[in-house]
Amino acid sequence: MRYRTFPGTDLAVSEIGFGVWTLSTGWWGEKSDDEAVAMLRRAYDEHGITFFDAADAYGNGRAERQLARAFRGMRDRVVYATKVGYDIYDESAARARRGQSELPQRFDAPFLRMAVDRCLERLETDYIDVLQLHNVKMEHVRNPEIWETLRALVREGKVRAWGAAFGPAIGWLYEAVELVERERDINTIQMIWNILEQHPGTAMIEAAKQHAPNCCFNIRVTHASGMLEGRYTEDTVFPPNDHRRHRPRSWLVNGLQKIRTLDFLTTQMTLGQAALKWLLAEPRVVTTLPNIYDTAQLDEFAAASDCPDLSAEQLERVAELHARNFGVTEEPMVYKGTMHREGAAQGVARERATS
Repeated sequence: MRYRTFPGTDLAVSEIGFGVWTLSTGWWGEKSDDEAVAMLRRAYDEHGITFFDAADAYGNGRAERQLARAFRGMRDRVVYATKVGYDIYDESAARARRGQSELPQRFDAPFLRMAVDRCLERLETDYIDVLQLHNVKMEHVRNPEIWETLRALVREGKVRAWGAAFGPAIGWLYEAVELVERERDINTIQMIWNILEQHPGTAMIEAAKQHAPNCCFNIRVTHASGMLEGRYTEDTVFPPNDHRRHRPRSWLVNGLQKIRTLDFLTTQMTLGQAALKWLLAEPRVVTTLPNIYDTAQLDEFAAASDCPDLSAEQLERVAELHARNFGVTEEPMVYKGTMHREGAAQGVARERATS
């Protein structure tokens, strides 16, 4: 396992991280807490994975409790990232929640402080290595009090690095762009980015390079909802509770056609490993968060860090394929979030000129 450091800090993390959502939410099959703890320990003991990403909303605190149990007595050897912003403490909203639907969000300072304290209790620690605000929207990006609360938590020693996670679906381009323009000392952004779905992630990275010198990225949906794992066929059927079951069949058929153009990446590694190496070719990517829901995937993905780096020629060929959508003609993707500028840049410039 190779390691990278959050710029401007001494926070070193494994290139392959572990998103605890697969163990705590039931969205990828049910796991007992004993099974979850065993897999988390295997990730650390056998593969050197040190970055573990949770959220208070994952199983209403279950992910954080699993981490605390897995690494009790070895806090200084692992890096905990967690997210806050959903009001999991509103019991009526939690009871009404269905599947992966969003809970109400709150980002006012008293709520954030309370939520962080509860995270600390569940994680059995007195500090969070990486705190991200969970699925922020433009109204939150433009509220400076929210981000000042995070800085205050850093000054108080409760948080080491801070940032934002964007989701739940692909998009949110100008939310991320405006955030790095406004809060230039931001440490990290969590976003969707992969070989098949490069927009808007690439634009987010370019904006950070221009405006936020220490902003790095931790990447989720690294394998395009499993497409880049290389296991799907035209006959694949997803379970009833799997979100992929609700996608049109064209998503599966077109995706298979796309990944068949990537066989040149698999001479020294699996497609799933090559997908991670493509992400790690970007220096601003500090860690990757593949969906890990069994030991075979854990072993395969963790080994990617030590696979050979992709060559310049391979990276260029991927870029050329992406430019023509891997030879597939399909309807343009529909994005969530703010995908058009709408005068935000001018507003940021005016605010800076008068500050």
